[in-house]
Amino acid sequence: MIRLGLRLTLRGGREAGARLAVIVAAVALGVGLLLGILAAINATATQNGRNAWLNTGSGTSAAGRPAAKADTDPLWWLLRADHVDGRTIGRVDTAATGPNSPVPPGLPRLPGPGEFYASPALTKLLRSTPAAELADRYPGHQVGTVGNAALPGPDSLIVVIGHRPDQLAKQHDATQVTTITTVAPSSCNGTNCTVRAGIDSRGIKLILSVAGTALIFPVLVLIGTATRLAAAGREQRFAAMRLVGATPRQISMLSAVESTLAAIVGTAVGFGLFQLFRTQLARVDLTRTPYFADDLTLRTGDILLVCLAVPVGAAVAARIALRRVQVSPLGVTRRVTPRPPRAYRVIPLAVGIAELSYTIGRVPRSTDGQIWVFVPGILLVLTGLVIAGPWLTMAGARLLARQTSSPALLIAGRRLADDPKAGFRAVSGLVLALCVTSAAVGIIGSLNAERGIPRTGRSIAGALVADYARGFDRATGRPVGSVPPLSKAVADDLDSVPGVKGVLMIHTNPLGTTDPADGGPQGAGTPPVAGLASCAELARMPAHSACAPGARTASVAQNYGTFGTYRWTHWPTAWPAADISAQRLARLPVQQIVVATDGSTAAIERARTILANTYPDHDIPRTVGEDHAENGAQLAGYRQLADVVVLVGFPIAGCSLAVSVAGGLRDRKRPFSLLRLTGTQLGLLRRVLLLESAVPLLVVAVVAIGMGFLAAQLFVQAQFGYSIRAPGLQYYAIVLAGLAASLAVIASTMPLLRRITGPETARND
Repeated sequence: MIRLGLRLTLRGGREAGARLAVIVAAVALGVGLLLGILAAINATATQNGRNAWLNTGSGTSAAGRPAAKADTDPLWWLLRADHVDGRTIGRVDTAATGPNSPVPPGLPRLPGPGEFYASPALTKLLRSTPAAELADRYPGHQVGTVGNAALPGPDSLIVVIGHRPDQLAKQHDATQVTTITTVAPSSCNGTNCTVRAGIDSRGIKLILSVAGTALIFPVLVLIGTATRLAAAGREQRFAAMRLVGATPRQISMLSAVESTLAAIVGTAVGFGLFQLFRTQLARVDLTRTPYFADDLTLRTGDILLVCLAVPVGAAVAARIALRRVQVSPLGVTRRVTPRPPRAYRVIPLAVGIAELSYTIGRVPRSTDGQIWVFVPGILLVLTGLVIAGPWLTMAGARLLARQTSSPALLIAGRRLADDPKAGFRAVSGLVLALCVTSAAVGIIGSLNAERGIPRTGRSIAGALVADYARGFDRATGRPVGSVPPLSKAVADDLDSVPGVKGVLMIHTNPLGTTDPADGGPQGAGTPPVAGLASCAELARMPAHSACAPGARTASVAQNYGTFGTYRWTHWPTAWPAADISAQRLARLPVQQIVVATDGSTAAIERARTILANTYPDHDIPRTVGEDHAENGAQLAGYRQLADVVVLVGFPIAGCSLAVSVAGGLRDRKRPFSLLRLTGTQLGLLRRVLLLESAVPLLVVAVVAIGMGFLAAQLFVQAQFGYSIRAPGLQYYAIVLAGLAASLAVIASTMPLLRRITGPETARND
């Protein structure tokens, strides 16, 4: 039977060849997507492992670091974040206390005083950027490059600078270490380390798992749809074999040969697609930096999973698609109207929603536990839509047939009511794509609303902020940490930089007045004491620069450098006057410096270099835009992943729709031909064909969109405690474009209707 099945598959004419090609393409696409997701999960874990050394000295306990050797000399260590042109630089200042101080990975030796190592990407920047904008921040000269073993990604900017021990010991955040940390950020918790560099890869693993589920399911629908191409003729052939003595097992073998062959070939092609697009996949920025291509590896278990799961899934989808031939020898030839679907078909959908609802307040702490909770729930919702779709289609078709007198609507409604499974099958892929898109938009929209940062203008985004306060004393509300005010020479250097529009120093406040951004009486611990600023300097700032009339000094918010982007509505229209003279203000220590620029890279970087060299023992200033971008970097990766889900899901759905409509039209060419012989106009048949696809699409799409947003709400509420927000115009544009494209796909099959419904079709059949 296997040889016969192969002969029917390979020599069955153009229809068999087209069907085999579509199934192979669908399986290959599914395998390629699954391999890409598994490789991305593995690459994220590998990438975060290379972030471990940057967490050295950040509170790592003895349980989170390797044992130090007996003869190890302590190493002074200080990790800070620098920036250039909107990109983050990891700056590590070190000072060896002896010849046996530990050496970080990627370095042949520790840099000595006046030496530094830079990553390859930073080395290129140092060579292409004027020294006043970058290189002047790093004392000494470069003696080598940081190797890949210490780089999270190929574009990572890292510099390791050497100092004398007595120099680095004076800096307040510097610490002595005897070992280099090996604990990846994803393994950090409150007891073994405090993450300062890298991201927690567990969240990426969960999001990728959910996204993979959402992408693979439409592929299985496409496989099932392709398997049913020319289903009517094949069912008649299989039924004829049953009538001449073929057993159900033999028929099952024949129907399984094609799907098995397609699955094997498709799996091999899928591995080829993965290798072909591996380099492009490495450029996807989910973790704030691209992957190295070598990081995108597959474990033996991953390969076995794909090689077994995808062919089995394809075979099951094909078996379900052709299950009618297993009923009886006359199951096809009698042309009995199928039993109408029952209301119990909505039970799996309800169970999926209930499962996701149950997770609220009960989410496991482990990532694997969360995957086993959320992935089955998402699968149940998608499966439930497929199972409930025919019943929803039948309900909509019956309502349509009762409420209309139009011949086209009446014929389409009766045909859908008689066989709603076939009607829904054509649009099932698109319905799933709408559900997945709605869920993705709901999840990303809620995360962006809760964690995202408001957009700012160029002048505000380009404002450089140097924050020298290290927190606040709860008892007094005063900032802890400050620096001497800028000297006249440094202030003149800043003012002379082309593109710098003003310099503002926010001084510590000895008066004890309440922060005007908080209001209310000054209590023990809250609100914080206001900062003090010169009204002349405030006037040159890009936002919130007004003082009270006649004032020369003002009380301003402690976090003025954010320009109110976090608490804009709480800020006054004019800062209240402060009872302090301009001469006394100029002598007070400074807790924050803001440099207003025109947003140009040259102005920002030259000003940053001046401030970094003026206060070398403190954190390096960064712009408002960089602060926002850093906080929203992971969200940007999630949005990129959501775009991939949408851009891949809709084309898959479109392929399913095209294959299903074309295949269904060929299966119904005899009844349509008979209708034409009885005088039915071709235009009427075209409207019937359009309505048979449009009605289930519109009816079930409403439910699918609702289920997508409901699943998103349950997921973000259970995982993050958020609520989804109303989608923006972009979502509606995507949905309308998808529906319009679907109707265009259906319309593209109309020319085929004339060719296959001529009188010769009824005569030949």
